[in-house]
Amino acid sequence: MYKKMRLADTVRIAPELLGAPVEASVKIALQDKLEGLVDKTIGAIVAIMEVIEVGEGHILAGNAGVYYDAVFDAVTFMPEIQEIIEGTVLEVVEFGVFVGIGPLDGLVHVSQLTDEFVSYDEKNSRLITKESGRAITVGDRVRARIVAVSLNEREPRDSKIGLTMRQHALGKIDWLEEARLEKQKEGDGETEGKAKKKKKEDTKESHSKKSEEGKK
Repeated sequence: MYKKMRLADTVRIAPELLGAPVEASVKIALQDKLEGLVDKTIGAIVAIMEVIEVGEGHILAGNAGVYYDAVFDAVTFMPEIQEIIEGTVLEVVEFGVFVGIGPLDGLVHVSQLTDEFVSYDEKNSRLITKESGRAITVGDRVRARIVAVSLNEREPRDSKIGLTMRQHALGKIDWLEEARLEKQKEGDGETEGKAKKKKKEDTKESHSKKSEEGKK
């Protein structure tokens, strides 16, 4: 889930940036320091939006830079258990697919792709379902549910997010659209059938009334 958060931190402004407006220099320093980092409490820091307040600068002996305490707004992304996400397949491997969800990647294990048996087509880098012959490959859009989260602050790329597509209304977007159209088609057919039946009954009733009037 994306969130807008108000945070505080201390940043060092390099000597070459000291001539510029302080807020602009602080924002650049915050972006360089924080964007892309992962914190187990607030999630991944996606972007520094605006510097709200900058304290007085202070220096340290033997350091040419100036340090500022700053309050700022940032966009963060925290994957939450049971959250429904949509993302793009970034990589297909024998044991599943990696899906890009915001600044992080999640894994849909082959056991969580579908109820069907799944085989790996290494040559074409795709997974194929045995019964329906459907395939999932790099670039496909999918909808999944987050079932496990383990963030790694030191190595954000090693964070582990488990996903499932084996629940209702989850899966490859194209598959879901096909199912929706099929259901709509069945519904239209059922409606048409009911309309024909009613018309037939109305016609029969009309003939019956005319027959009774003729007898009178």
